[in-house]
Amino acid sequence: MGLSFHFSGYLRNAEDLPSLIEEVRDVSEVYNWKYYIYETNFPNDAFEKQESFENVYGICFTPTNCETISLAFLSNGRMVCPARIAFFAHSDDETERSYIYYVSVKTQFAGVLTHQLLIRLLKHLNDKYFKDFELSDESYYWETDDENLMKERFKLYDNLLDNFVLSMETFPMEKNEDMVAYFERLMKHIKDLKTAK
Repeated sequence: MGLSFHFSGYLRNAEDLPSLIEEVRDVSEVYNWKYYIYETNFPNDAFEKQESFENVYGICFTPTNCETISLAFLSNGRMVCPARIAFFAHSDDETERSYIYYVSVKTQFAGVLTHQLLIRLLKHLNDKYFKDFELSDESYYWETDDENLMKERFKLYDNLLDNFVLSMETFPMEKNEDMVAYFERLMKHIKDLKTAK
């Protein structure tokens, strides 16, 4: 739970990978973000026609109080979430396999300014390096460039989290109760409160 954005796409040109890595590394160093560099060059500076999970190319970085952002690619230039490869690369379920190709990043605790910076960085990288790039932003900043709407969405998510914490404090779990039983009891309690009005 928390405000996030999700993206997918392809690297436009195999030979651009070192430049992309360098730009992202430079930004990460300016902001003192941790980063990790995968393979830095595609063989022969070209994409392979067949998809392979053997190597991952690109970079990932972690802004303060934010989830890691992977700008990582398979041998055919398709973006991937490296952590999901281990879970879903060999799955026979098409839906599960599709998770590999989407990167999700929670920015809720990083704050508005970091979220805005990341969206602007991704817009820049999209213009310069990506193709068929799609991003869905729960703050709608990617889609609208509306700072006020972005701030309102952050506030809404903050309120939802605050209310969830408050409900856990005022309606605590019972001893030996698992989460499913707790939520069933909580939903019944809410329903009872509504019908009592």
